[in-house]
Amino acid sequence: MAHINILKYGVSSPADTSPLRELKAAGYQSTDILAVLGKSEGNGCVNDFSRTLSTHVWEPVIPDSAVTIFSGGTEGVLSPHVTFIVQEPKPTGLVAVVGRTREFKPHEIGSTEHAVEVAASVKSMLSQSGISKDQVHLVLIKCPLLTSDKVEAILAASQTPATTDTYESMAKSRYASAVGIAVALEEIEVSGLDEAMRNGDRWSSKASCSSGAELEECHILILASHSSPGNLRAASAFMEDGIDAGTLIKVLEKIRNEHGHVVQVFAKAEADPRGKIRGNRHTMNTDSDIHSTRHARAAVGGLIAGLVGDTHVYVSGGAEGQGPSGGGSLCMVYRVAEIPVEQLGNAGIMF
Repeated sequence: MAHINILKYGVSSPADTSPLRELKAAGYQSTDILAVLGKSEGNGCVNDFSRTLSTHVWEPVIPDSAVTIFSGGTEGVLSPHVTFIVQEPKPTGLVAVVGRTREFKPHEIGSTEHAVEVAASVKSMLSQSGISKDQVHLVLIKCPLLTSDKVEAILAASQTPATTDTYESMAKSRYASAVGIAVALEEIEVSGLDEAMRNGDRWSSKASCSSGAELEECHILILASHSSPGNLRAASAFMEDGIDAGTLIKVLEKIRNEHGHVVQVFAKAEADPRGKIRGNRHTMNTDSDIHSTRHARAAVGGLIAGLVGDTHVYVSGGAEGQGPSGGGSLCMVYRVAEIPVEQLGNAGIMF
């Protein structure tokens, strides 16, 4: 576990590592980096090579223990950027821990074994760091997907893949990761994991999962509150649907009441699989030209960017198991003015 700060910078391309210079100008070294989180300008689908390129250029310049989590797709007003999670020597109000699962065999991706492994890894990270489930605001995961070659290898070995559709495998992997998070945070009983995987209808309010072809294991970041004084805070909630401005405004009012300003927003978005939003038909799931995840990112990204006044927000498409169906998990990190310790009294700092 480490006390952290969060900084973000725009990028000119998926291969742009110039934000590292800006990070150093802010007083940090590459050795301070726990995680690099990014929004890259690809299609966010199976063949989104922008994620792979970003991972390829960033991993050699950060510590081996650090993780990369790149989410493809900056449709609409979303702007490509990277967010650094860096270690701080003194308490800031937020802490983080990063880790990895073991590498998955192709037939395990999107399966019950996948969910079990994520649950075990997240539980172990929480236990070893001393973070309680009630402190957690966000569990961010980058998970693998199935490629055509992997599907062929699975079938050749007389094994059963989670799906033979590579695009659908992204959803299967995200859902398995989210169920694992929910079990680790006790949002789902361990005994209910198999049923959750069969039914596909359970969800975590703290999960944000993105799948990609650039890795074979899951990269995990846990963001949590800490009991020590600090001016960095987080508020977590979930959007009921893709136009849930009410929840966003409620969280922003909380931040405003604390005289804070938003540092970063992490949100999941999906086209409601029932084909309707508040009773009105939508066509995101039936558009043959543009995948539904791209529609959802553009819609929710525009809503959040407009309310926050910032296009460098982390909005990820495909929210299977990450918030209610048609909605998505939400975490806003914000900074308040420094408060002298003697003035804290019994106000508390847990959010």
